[in-house]
Parts: sequence; structure tokens; C-alpha cells
Amino acid sequence: MRATLIHVKSPSQNVTLALPKDLLQRARILAVRQGTSLSHLLATQLEQLVKQDDAYHRARRRYRDRMKKLPDLGTRGRKTWTREQLHER
Repeated sequence: MRATLIHVKSPSQNVTLALPKDLLQRARILAVRQGTSLSHLLATQLEQLVKQDDAYHRARRRYRDRMKKLPDLGTRGRKTWTREQLHER
């Protein structure tokens, strides 16, 4: 069996960024070291950032869904004790 990897390039759009000169210079050097363009370097970093944010929001949604499904412990969401009762010795 043979697998073929096909990269489908999605449409891109140009953007204008205002970056500090020293940061831009260091980013260009980093792109050269990685054998890529500055545009590709920025695009991959932005993609990772967006994926991390998406994963965070999915995890938060799962957490909230699980919290809603917790069993009722008989308190119906109300506390039936006081702070003093909890700390009695």
C-alpha cells in the first residue's frame, strides 16, 4: 500500500504588520535558520496559536458540560451549613 501526502494550499490574504525593527530582524534570521520564509514562519505560529485556543475552548466546554451532569447530592445547590459549623472542633 502506498500513501501519498497532498498539501492543499488554501487561499491566502496579505496583511500589513507593524513590528519593532529589532523583532523583525530577529524573526527574519529565525526564518532563514529554519529554511523558510518569514510569511510561512508567521503563518505556522499563528496556526498553532489558534489551534491551542480552540483546544482550550473545547476543553472548557467539556468541563462545563460535565459539571452540569454531576449527580445531585441532596442539597439542591444550596449550602445547608455555616462556616462556623464546618470549623467546629
